[in-house]
Amino acid sequence: MAKVCVTGAAGFIGGHLAEALLAQGHEVVGLDDFSSGKRENAALLARLPKFSLVEGSIADPRDVERAIAGASWVFHLAAIPSVPVSMAEPSRTNAVNVGGTVNVLEAARRHGVSRVVLACSCAAYGDGPEQPKHELLQPRPMSPYAAQKVACELYAQTYTRAYGLPCVALRFFNVYGPRQDPKSEYAAAIPRFTTRLLEGSRPIVFGDGRQTRDFVHVTDVVRANLLAAQSDRAPGEVINVASGRSSSLLELIALIHKAIPEAGKLAIDHQAPRAGDLRESSADISKARSLLGYEPQVTLEEGLKGVVDSFRSLMKKAA
Repeated sequence: MAKVCVTGAAGFIGGHLAEALLAQGHEVVGLDDFSSGKRENAALLARLPKFSLVEGSIADPRDVERAIAGASWVFHLAAIPSVPVSMAEPSRTNAVNVGGTVNVLEAARRHGVSRVVLACSCAAYGDGPEQPKHELLQPRPMSPYAAQKVACELYAQTYTRAYGLPCVALRFFNVYGPRQDPKSEYAAAIPRFTTRLLEGSRPIVFGDGRQTRDFVHVTDVVRANLLAAQSDRAPGEVINVASGRSSSLLELIALIHKAIPEAGKLAIDHQAPRAGDLRESSADISKARSLLGYEPQVTLEEGLKGVVDSFRSLMKKAA
C-alpha cells in the first residue's frame, strides 16, 4: 500500500477520495487550509487509521512540501472552486488555483512522485455550440476560474513532457453527493435545491432553468481518480469525468421533488442569470472509458435519493 497525498482532503470530493484510499489500506496525508473544506470532514478522516493532516495552503510551498514528502501518488483537489468568486477576485483565485498547482507539481517532481492526478473542470469548454463536449475541442473559458483550470491542465501536460512527471488532468462535470455543503458560497445546485425543498422553500434558479448540466455522483468521481492513478495510458492526458447523461435544471428539480413528496408543488423562484455561467453542458466520456476503463455506476435518480436521505437525516439531527 502506498503513501498518498490528497490536497483539499477536508473538502467534499477530497474527503470522499481520502476515505476510499484509507479503506484500501493506503496511508493518506491530507492538506487543507479550511477556507472551503470542513473541519468535520477532517474529523471523520482522523478517526480512521493511517490518516494525518497538514493544516496549510497550497499557496505556501512549505506546506505543500510537508504534505507531499514521501508520497507515491498525489491527488490535487484543493482550489477556490467558484466561478462567482473568481469573477470578483481574479488575482487572488489565480494565486491559489494556478500558483498552488505549480507548487504541488514542483514538490511532486522533487520527491519523485509516481503519479499526480489533478481535479480540473468542464468550465474549460465554455459556451461553444458543440455537444457533447469532448477533449479535442478548443478550450473557451468564460470566467477566470475556467481559465485558471485550463492553465493547470497545461502545466500538468508540460510537467509530464518536460520533467517526466506522470500527470493526469480530470475534467469534472457537476459533482454531487452526500456531505456537499448547501450553505457554502461554493454550493452547487443539488444541495441548494434539496435543502430548500426539505425546508418547504422555493428553489432558486438563476435564469430560465433550461440550462443543462451533466451531474455525476461523487463515488463515480472517486472511482475515476483511482483509475487515473493506475492507468499506464493516462499520463499527459486531459479526461472528462461525468455521467454521460445531461439534464436541465428544471428536470433536476422535478426529480428532487419526486424524492421529497412532502414538499408539494412549490413554484421555482427564477432570478437573473449569473455572469460566467454556461448555458449547456453535456459530456462525452468515451476517452475515460478507453483510457481508464471508467464506467459511471450511479444513476441520477439513485444518487438524488441518497442525497435527499442524507440531508433529511442531518436536518432531523439539527432540529
